[in-house]
Amino acid sequence: MKVLSLASRNFKEIFRDPVTVLLGIAMPVMLMFLFSSLFERSGIDIFSPTLLTPGVVIFSYAFIIMFSAVLLAKDKQSSFLIRLFTTPMKPVDFILAYILPFLPFALFQTLVCMLAGYLLGAEYTQLLPMLGIYLMVALTCICLGVAMGALLTLNQISGVGSLLITVISIFSGAWMDLGMVGGVFETFGYALPFAHAVDAVKDLFKGIANNGTLHHLIIVGAYMLVFFLIAIFSFRRTMRKG
Repeated sequence: MKVLSLASRNFKEIFRDPVTVLLGIAMPVMLMFLFSSLFERSGIDIFSPTLLTPGVVIFSYAFIIMFSAVLLAKDKQSSFLIRLFTTPMKPVDFILAYILPFLPFALFQTLVCMLAGYLLGAEYTQLLPMLGIYLMVALTCICLGVAMGALLTLNQISGVGSLLITVISIFSGAWMDLGMVGGVFETFGYALPFAHAVDAVKDLFKGIANNGTLHHLIIVGAYMLVFFLIAIFSFRRTMRKG
């Protein structure tokens, strides 16, 4: 019950800064319209609404990293967390209380991006498996943000978070085919989970899900589990210091 109470409070905190929330939703949609216009002029397949949408959705989750990290860092800075540490809540309870409020927000981001893609002409198939992949990536990003919030200060999060948004934008394959670029870009991109998630969703849309798709899903799932564990250990470290 205490987990749900803290989660409810955190959900309200997310929307105390509507400008930031609007940016996290509007920016991906604006980029989708921009690159879709390139498709109309150039005919390059990767910019077609159907293939563009998965990358835009994954990119939108980069903002969740910042939001979750800032929320936790503010609570840590204001000593709100220190007071909570006097309660019998365990690290996993705190993690769930900071993860759960961002899941509805991630779902809303996903639906907005998909609606924009649909209006631009995207065609969707196998929606449930696709939403499952998006959920795994969203959880990965939220856990990463929670870990950052537990370990870093607000000033540090600003710099690291901006870098992460740039990295995800470049190396997720959202705006370009990493296989065509090759070299370091492709190697580094596929060392992260985001390009794997984008490729898995594209496979579903194309109706060509196979062993390669399963490989992508295993990597995304492994990252989700690793970052969840990192978030827990980060919280334990913060609790010991507090």
